Amino acid sequence: MQDGTTAWLQTEIDNLRAAGLYNNIRTLDSPMDAWVTIDGRRLLNFCANNYLGLANHPRVRAAAQRAIDQYGVGPGAVRSIAGTMSLHIELEQRLAAFKHAEACITFQSGFTANLATIPALVGPGDLIFSDELNHASIIDGCRLSRAETVRFAHADVADLRRQIESRSDYRRRLIITDGVFSMDGDIAPLDAICDVAEEYGVMLMVDDAHGEGVLGRGGRGIVDHFGLHGRVDVEVGTLSKAFGVVGGLVAGKGIIIEWLRQRGRPFLFSSAMTAPDAAACIEAVAILSESTELIDRLWSNAELFRREMQAMGFNTGYSQTPIVPVMLGEAPLAQQFSRRLFEEGVFAMAIGYPTVAQGKARIRVMNSAAHSHSDIEIALETFSKVGRELGVIG
Repeated sequence: MQDGTTAWLQTEIDNLRAAGLYNNIRTLDSPMDAWVTIDGRRLLNFCANNYLGLANHPRVRAAAQRAIDQYGVGPGAVRSIAGTMSLHIELEQRLAAFKHAEACITFQSGFTANLATIPALVGPGDLIFSDELNHASIIDGCRLSRAETVRFAHADVADLRRQIESRSDYRRRLIITDGVFSMDGDIAPLDAICDVAEEYGVMLMVDDAHGEGVLGRGGRGIVDHFGLHGRVDVEVGTLSKAFGVVGGLVAGKGIIIEWLRQRGRPFLFSSAMTAPDAAACIEAVAILSESTELIDRLWSNAELFRREMQAMGFNTGYSQTPIVPVMLGEAPLAQQFSRRLFEEGVFAMAIGYPTVAQGKARIRVMNSAAHSHSDIEIALETFSKVGRELGVIG
């Protein structure tokens, strides 16, 4: 039932539907994997951030089950009171070693890691330089900090330099960029950004949510990819994508990690990640440390999919990673394309405004090591069929 204070919401929801921007949420009845069950149907899954297929890996599941037997389920407290368990410390130590960082702290998610970090480093009287396509969690973290925020043109180091040179009268300054941009799949020029940060004495923070487990030696991320160990002040990441579990992390200089333990608000005021999640993450780090097999398979699948889609005439944007956008332009077309894929047995969601700019709607295809090459071939055949049917390709 609606009253006068909420009637406006129905109008807004109706407007979303009319514009093709309403988010129809699918519900899975199976584990997250290459194939999933939705509404009793088995579908080929190209929606998930499960890059390495670890979300349903038997070793990761077993680690979580063992942790439940030893530690129970919930933490029962925030980290700073009674919620820190030995598993949290072990995970942070293993992540720091894996990423060749001085120290590491974990959070409940990558989103909360950004909300913790940015306001702890800058505030009123400070200045943030933020890539114009940065993730929503960075945008919200900047707003919470109450620092002045200046957007620089996407991945444009020359524009970043101009913005820095024109603004110097601030207490502290911080550059923030995504490592891999989640909607386009392109990689930030972090090496050049790092050079600029050092030249002007500006702190540098990278959110590597989509580079963890994907870029760098053995999936160590974008800092490793560019060989920038010790030069990037803050590396934010997630344990909810390639690692296959849930959680966030911040790795970097020891003094910054120590400060976040004292002033990172989600660390101080929200319950810790659960013991089974922490144990599962430890096992995921172990798997990545043992072999590059899953990462190699992920990149092989992604390169096959992107190459064949381009050969068919699809526009895959600026993708350099396993994230492959299929650019369609208008949101209603993207919604229709996604519905037809679903009807044909492929689960790949339409992405439209406000996640991406108006006129930049797309199907975002998320490749995974869990896919076989035959899975990729099925997807390609289905994209070809729907693309020709809707006039996207000839």
